[in-house]
Amino acid sequence: MARVHMTEAETARDAADRRPDPGPSTAARLRHAFVRAGGEGRWRRGLLLALFSVLTALLMALHSRVPNRIGNLGSLVETFLPWAGLAIPLLLLAALLRRSATALVALLLPALVWADMFGGLVTDKRGAGGDLTVATHNVNADNPDPAGTARQLARSGAEVLALQELPGRSVGEYRKVLAEAYPYHTVQGTVGLWSKYPIEDARPVDIGIGWTRAMRATVTTPGGDVAVYGAHLPSVRVKFEAGFTARQRDVASDLLGEAIAAEPVGRVVLLGDLNGTMNDRALASVTSQMRSTQGAAGDGFGFSWPASFPMARIDQIMVKGVEPVSSWTLSPTASDHLPLAASVSW
Repeated sequence: MARVHMTEAETARDAADRRPDPGPSTAARLRHAFVRAGGEGRWRRGLLLALFSVLTALLMALHSRVPNRIGNLGSLVETFLPWAGLAIPLLLLAALLRRSATALVALLLPALVWADMFGGLVTDKRGAGGDLTVATHNVNADNPDPAGTARQLARSGAEVLALQELPGRSVGEYRKVLAEAYPYHTVQGTVGLWSKYPIEDARPVDIGIGWTRAMRATVTTPGGDVAVYGAHLPSVRVKFEAGFTARQRDVASDLLGEAIAAEPVGRVVLLGDLNGTMNDRALASVTSQMRSTQGAAGDGFGFSWPASFPMARIDQIMVKGVEPVSSWTLSPTASDHLPLAASVSW
């Protein structure tokens, strides 16, 4: 009978083979469960959505770097810049449908940038009272009901009212209807000013377009003199072959800014259709020295155009040397613009 001799090493291996298998480690089991639940995929999916979120944030934060050399693209982006926020809920929905954790985290970036830039406009900052209430309205040269528009504006409660795009054939109707509420008025070219207080030193402001579409006047209020500017800057166009054409508007803005900078009266109010928003770099010569009443004391964005579905605030009330108290949008008239109003204090 043969005897089997085993070494110590062989005996140890044989004992190890007989021990129960401990199975995978705890870390391995957790990783396996994570993968089975789709966790790893949630971070790998949605990279393209995350990229779109980063690009949206960069567009808003660096909008001033978008060049204007090609079709005034930068100004076009800045005109509708608040609407870039619409990308956020769309990207959120896509991230949820894609079940992408990466896309959800990346979405925080444009959300924070938008909130920093425009979040303050969403809150209601309107106050009560004020020393002077003003209003402005582009009444539209083709307005089918100038008398009705004038009656509606007369009920606005404004003490100073500026109108733009006044056609010669309709000036008489505006004068007739507004005469009772506003005993003082002046019309310079296609812009006009109506006031409950005396108007002095009314004159055109040259904005380089060959006819009068801007003016200034001194309004003598019970609290002192106020220089009131009424302006209608040239229109801008979006053309397929030329992009956002606004050169004439930009030149007019610079000339208007120079006139306001040289104004000797300390209290200044600008009322008008500037065909540009406060974000538009082309209006910097004006916006850099004045405050928007909507931004300082309004409720929401105060979009004014087009009246049927307002998408941009191209009509403006800006001030210098006075404090905005409240700013709001008035009810629609027969014009394609909405009228605006604001109250200010000394």
